[in-house]
Amino acid sequence: MKKALIAFGMLLMAAPAHADLTHKISSSVQLTVDASASQATRLGSTYSVSGNNVSATLGGLTAPASATAAATMNSGTYTQTTDGSAFSFSESFNSGDAIPTGTTVSSGVVGTLPAFGSVTTTAGGVAGSLAGTIDSAGTMSLTAGGAGTSATGQFVSEITIK
Repeated sequence: MKKALIAFGMLLMAAPAHADLTHKISSSVQLTVDASASQATRLGSTYSVSGNNVSATLGGLTAPASATAAATMNSGTYTQTTDGSAFSFSESFNSGDAIPTGTTVSSGVVGTLPAFGSVTTTAGGVAGSLAGTIDSAGTMSLTAGGAGTSATGQFVSEITIK
């Protein structure tokens, strides 16, 4: 009986283990090819004239024939008011941008760019041999592509014991 009590007491003293074990594995590969881009600002036509001791039939801008054309310059007629006297005269004209025919994009490449007064253009990336793999052992293989590309690989193994 004593032995049974001792065995029963030992069973009460031993607490059961409540250990949770969690193992997580994740992997990812990100391959990126930059897009081509072009940002353009169309500039308008401008005309200015100034002077002294000058009489004039002023010039100016002539409205374009269509909405896609730029305005043109209408020349004025200028003469010195008093012969032999000092005079000053200045005339300037900047031709604005006409709107070109549509720009097309083929396979991510812009074949013709707009010819405006202010243009910023970025070439697109070339995928080339861009590639990436990760196997179940976490072995990573990333292959560089052409210009404007990037490859990023990540393998995460997490063990949690509670």
